[in-house]
Amino acid sequence: MMKQLWLDECAFIISAELVLVASIVIIGVIVGLAEIQSGVVQELNDLGDAFGSVNQSFMYGGFSAEKDFSEGFKSITVGSSFIDLTDDCDNNQCDLSCGAPVPEEPKI
Repeated sequence: MMKQLWLDECAFIISAELVLVASIVIIGVIVGLAEIQSGVVQELNDLGDAFGSVNQSFMYGGFSAEKDFSEGFKSITVGSSFIDLTDDCDNNQCDLSCGAPVPEEPKI
């Protein structure tokens, strides 16, 4: 029985095929996940650009009510305004990449 097990090569061939197929599948999954990650990052970048391009400026005028028989006002509400300027990183204006390499100092 031990000699028959020793001479049996069927399991070895199946194992080798299984290792080959599993390796190809794992490599394919890694490449696929890398592409998914790249796509998600691009979509999040587009979403950030969309939020950055929204203009949040506003303005409203004031109100006032004069008194009936004398000079002066019963109530006054002043207006307000805000002008939205472009921020540093709106629409991919800032550089998020690494700077140039800096050489090392001489070792003493």
